Amino acid sequence: MKLGIVTDSTADLPAYLLEQHEIKVVPTILVLDGKEYADGAGITREEFYTRLPALHTPPTTAAPSIGDFLTPYETLLSNGCDHILSIHAASQLTTIVNVARQAADEFPSKVTCIDSGSLSLGIGFQVLAAAEASDLGLDAALEAIRSARQRLQVKAALDTMEYLKRSGRVPGVVANLGGLLSIKPMIELRDGEVKAIGAVRTARQADEKILNFLLNLGEMERLAIMHTNAADRAKHVLSLLMEQVRKSVPRDILFVNVTAVIGTHLGPNGIGFAVVKK
Repeated sequence: MKLGIVTDSTADLPAYLLEQHEIKVVPTILVLDGKEYADGAGITREEFYTRLPALHTPPTTAAPSIGDFLTPYETLLSNGCDHILSIHAASQLTTIVNVARQAADEFPSKVTCIDSGSLSLGIGFQVLAAAEASDLGLDAALEAIRSARQRLQVKAALDTMEYLKRSGRVPGVVANLGGLLSIKPMIELRDGEVKAIGAVRTARQADEKILNFLLNLGEMERLAIMHTNAADRAKHVLSLLMEQVRKSVPRDILFVNVTAVIGTHLGPNGIGFAVVKK
C-alpha cells in the first residue's frame, strides 16, 4: 500500500523535511490589516512579529477551505497513493481538521483525518512519525502516530498574557493565572488543551524554567526548540542544554520561528519546545 501524507502549515515542518518525505501542506490563513495571506506567503515570520505589537487591529486567522484540501487529496490519489493520512492541528483550537474531514468525505475510505491534539512541531513530529512508517502500511503509520503522541511534550514560556487573553480560545489559562498581564505565563499543550503550568516575572526566569523542563525529560527521540522571534534566547537555551546533556539530545534538532498563524495567539518574544521522549 502506498500512503500519502497531508498536513497543514501550523505543523511548522521545515521545507527540506517536507520535500524528503513528499508531505503535502495545506496553508492556513492569516488576516492582517484586512488583507488575507496564505500562511508562509507574502509576509515573513520576522516581519510579522516585528509589526504585531504596534497593530491597531489585531490580526485574525482562518482555516483553509474544503477546496484547499481537495486539491492535494486528488493529486496524491491520482499519482498512485492507495490511502492518505491527513494530520492536523488540535480540533479544540481550530476547525482545520473538521474542514479536512468534509473534504475527505469526497473520497470514501481513501482518506483518514487525524486530530493531532497539538500545534507546531507537536503536529510535525506526528507527521514525521507517520511518514517514516508509511512504507510499512496504514496500520504501522497509525501506530507510529499514536506512539509519538503518547511520548510528546509541548511547553512554552510566553512574554505576555495579552495575546492569549485576546484570542479568547484559552480563557482557562487566563483564569488560572489570575488575569495578570504583567507576568510571563508558562503553558503546556496536551491533548488539545492549553494548560497553565506556572508563571514568572522575567525573561531570564522563563528561560531557566524551559531549560529545567528539558533537563528533566530524560533521553529524547526528537527535539524542536521553538520561538516567536526570540532566536537569541532560544539559541542560548539550546546551547546550555547541549553543554549538560549532549548524549541524550537527538542529532537532528529543529530550530523554528513559529508560524504567524500560531504566533497571532501567542505574541512575540516567547520560547518553547516540542519533544518526543525515547
